Amino acid sequence: MTDTIRLAQYYKIETPDKPGEFSRALTFLRETGVNLLAFAGFPRGRRDQLDFIPSDPGSFTAAAKVAKWKVKGPKPCFLIEGEDRPGALTDLLKRLADAKINVTAIDAVCAGAGRYGALFWVKPRDVKKAAKALGIQ
Repeated sequence: MTDTIRLAQYYKIETPDKPGEFSRALTFLRETGVNLLAFAGFPRGRRDQLDFIPSDPGSFTAAAKVAKWKVKGPKPCFLIEGEDRPGALTDLLKRLADAKINVTAIDAVCAGAGRYGALFWVKPRDVKKAAKALGIQ
């Protein structure tokens, strides 16, 4: 089985860095029927940054408007899904390196049932070049 690589859109918000903020945001999205392909949350200074990759950007932006979130985005990222194996990301990262593209950040996880998923970001100026190097357009 081959890996599936696609260009996705993410949106980010900032929240106070305190217990319950991630839960509140995700609970709100669940209650409004927003499905996420991926989610990341991490500290940023004295606040937290929450990154959302929705399956339907329109439903996410509508929900965010109701929540009165100050949303930044959409911004591009890449989403990868595939069969888990040793070195699953090695060839992909080598293609980017050979194309002289720096990966800004990457997160990868084993999804169970022999599957893995990953997200990665490149500089905005390198998005088209990365897509070409990975054979997606």
